[in-house]
Amino acid sequence: MRTLFLSLFMVLLLQCQAFAHFGVLIPSKDAVLDSKNKTLSFTIAFSHPREQHGMTMEKPQSFVVKYNDVVTDLSDKLSPTKLFKHDAWKANFSVDKPGVYAFAVTPKPYFEKEEDCYIVHYTKVFVPAFGEEDGWDTPFGLPIEIVPLTRPFGNPEGSVFQGKVLVDGAPAANCLVEVEFNDERKAQPAPNPYFVTQVVKTDPDGVFTFVAPWKGWWAFAALSKAKNQLPFNGEQKDVEIGGVLWVPFGTVSK
Repeated sequence: MRTLFLSLFMVLLLQCQAFAHFGVLIPSKDAVLDSKNKTLSFTIAFSHPREQHGMTMEKPQSFVVKYNDVVTDLSDKLSPTKLFKHDAWKANFSVDKPGVYAFAVTPKPYFEKEEDCYIVHYTKVFVPAFGEEDGWDTPFGLPIEIVPLTRPFGNPEGSVFQGKVLVDGAPAANCLVEVEFNDERKAQPAPNPYFVTQVVKTDPDGVFTFVAPWKGWWAFAALSKAKNQLPFNGEQKDVEIGGVLWVPFGTVSK
């Protein structure tokens, strides 16, 4: 009986963990330093990163880059690909000038039957180029987003990372932030399902803190509920909005 109970518990726990979705926007390198190797290749998808479970992603509504406060639409650069055997997208971008480039994806709403709601993850990532590093702390202007308080690049594993969650431009207190590691080479084992997705909450000023235990790409997803609803099979459904920020952490040799 005890074995049966534990088995049922683990199944239910794994189902709960499957709810940790993340928009994916990962560049081929975390910084551009060489003018002869200045092309970024992006993976754009929707998945459970640590477990390497994919979900089908329709073509995003938009893929843009913000540089020196100017936003440029890159949607025409999107082309289909696969990630974890599911429909995903890819794009290339050539970096020509020094500075910090902020990339953002706005996906089409995804209906999650298990949660009985739509999910929209506004996902962004920063890539510095040729030694410049100004501008990473400027809000993008998305409906929900994480504004870094710690520089979102050039940080070693074990570093403290802080961000501020904004919803409609205002700090979001007591906001849930899910955190997950990504490694496209292999799924990362966990002692038990609770370790797959880390969870923190924002303070009264919308600020959260996290320490990345090892190197690689980490996703931070601030979650909230949209004011509007969307129809599904003749019924109005809630919309979960997420502000996702991807941050790389590296190894620093002594």
